[in-house]
Amino acid sequence: MGTPEFAVPSLDMLMAEGYHIVGVVTQPDKPQGRKKVLTPTPVKAAAERHGLPVFQPVKLRDPEAVARLAEWKPDLIVTAAFGQILPKAVLDMPIRGCVNVHGSLLPKYRGGAPIQRSIINGEAVTGVTLMYMAEGLDTGDMISRVEVPITDEDTSGTMFAKLSEAGSKLLQAEMPRLIAGETTAVPQDDNQASYARNLTREDEKIDWSRTSRELYNQIRGLVPFSGAFTMWEDQVFKVWAAANPAQVQTEASAVPGIGQVEPGTVLQLNKSGIEVQTGNGTLWLTEVQPAGKKVMQAADFARGGTLKPGTVLR
Repeated sequence: MGTPEFAVPSLDMLMAEGYHIVGVVTQPDKPQGRKKVLTPTPVKAAAERHGLPVFQPVKLRDPEAVARLAEWKPDLIVTAAFGQILPKAVLDMPIRGCVNVHGSLLPKYRGGAPIQRSIINGEAVTGVTLMYMAEGLDTGDMISRVEVPITDEDTSGTMFAKLSEAGSKLLQAEMPRLIAGETTAVPQDDNQASYARNLTREDEKIDWSRTSRELYNQIRGLVPFSGAFTMWEDQVFKVWAAANPAQVQTEASAVPGIGQVEPGTVLQLNKSGIEVQTGNGTLWLTEVQPAGKKVMQAADFARGGTLKPGTVLR
C-alpha cells in the first residue's frame, strides 16, 4: 500500500527479491495540471509496470473495500506513504501484521508530513523507521530505524529520494524475519513524540519578521511541492530557492540603513538575485515565480527592473 514516489523503491525491491505480491493498493487517480488530466499515482504506474493487480479505494474503511482486500488473503501488508488510515479490520487481516515504512525517526514527527517538517524545523538528522501499524497514528512498535543526515542544501525533494531508498533497504533487510514472524519490536516512548501535520496554505506564507535561517529552511522544506510565497503589489510572488545564509557574504546594499528597515524590504537586485531584509539578517532569493509567470532565476527577473529596491514584500 503506497501512493507517491516515496513508496516506489520499496515496491520495486519486493519484486526484485521475488516476494509474491498479491496486489497493490493506492489512492485513486487525480486530475493534474491546467488541463486536469486524470493521472495515476506513481505507485500505480509502478504496479502496472510489474503487471500487478491494483486496487484504488476512495475509503479503505468501507466494508466493500475491506472485503476486496480479504479476497487476496495477505500474509503481510507493507505500507509506505499510503495516505489513508487502516481500519482495525485491515490491521487484523494478515497473519504477519501490517508494517509501515515511515519517513522519520519515530516517535518524532508522526503524521503526514514528516520529511517537510524536519527540514522546515531545521533538523540536522532524520531517518526512516520500520514499524508495526496500530490503530493510532504512527504509534505502533518500532522494528528498526536508520538515520539519514539532512545537509544545508537538501530540499524536501532530495530528502524524499534519500529516505525512500533508505526505507527500501531497511525493509529489504527485515523482510525475511517479517515473513518468518521472528522480528523483535520496541514500543515508542510517547513522551518523546511530536506530530508532523500535513502542510496548509498558511505554512507556505513567508513571514519576513522571522530570521533568514528560518525562512531559508521554510523555502527548501516546501520544494518541489508547493513553494513558499510572499505578496508583491497584491499578487502572489512565489519563492522556490534562496541562498544559504551561512554561505552568503552580504554586498553593499542599495537601501541605506540595512538591518533597520522593515522586514520584507527589498535591499538590492543584481546578478546574485534579490536581497530581502528579514527579522534577523538578510536573505538572497535565487529562484522566483511572479504571478502568471514561470519559475525563473531571480537574477533574470531582477534585470526586468519591475521590482525596485525599497519595495516591501508583505
